[in-house]
Amino acid sequence: MTTQQIASAKERSGIARAVLEKLTDWFGIDETREQYIADSEGQLMVAAMEGGEPVGFLCLKETGRDTAEIAVMGVVPGLHRRGVGRALVNAAREAAASQGYSFLQVKTVKMGCYAEYDRTNLFYQSMGFKEFEVFPQLWDEANPCQIYVTALK
Repeated sequence: MTTQQIASAKERSGIARAVLEKLTDWFGIDETREQYIADSEGQLMVAAMEGGEPVGFLCLKETGRDTAEIAVMGVVPGLHRRGVGRALVNAAREAAASQGYSFLQVKTVKMGCYAEYDRTNLFYQSMGFKEFEVFPQLWDEANPCQIYVTALK
């Protein structure tokens, strides 16, 4: 498996579609999934490739002069917990730092709400992200938004 930045907007949306359509447990709402795919065209993307096929991707968007956010990340089923996500986050760190960002952030559902998201929280913590703030109503009452941050320099 290799990771690479994807330069073409069309290729970015194709990779996002190929991966997200395999992740209906997380991206099952058609309208939301299509928005992630459309947004990927204008974002910095790193993709994990195996045998010429995308097995995961991560998109970054600017949220401030010094901060980039992991806007969306996906790894195809069957390859979870095999280092693909770790490789994507490490590649995204390098890409964000090379663009001059000082911080990387990510939003997820607060720990303790859902087992699936607890695993996501533990993943980001293992990657060195620190709890920054919880916004209880950003998404809705059942899905309090946890923001994690990590320094890039």
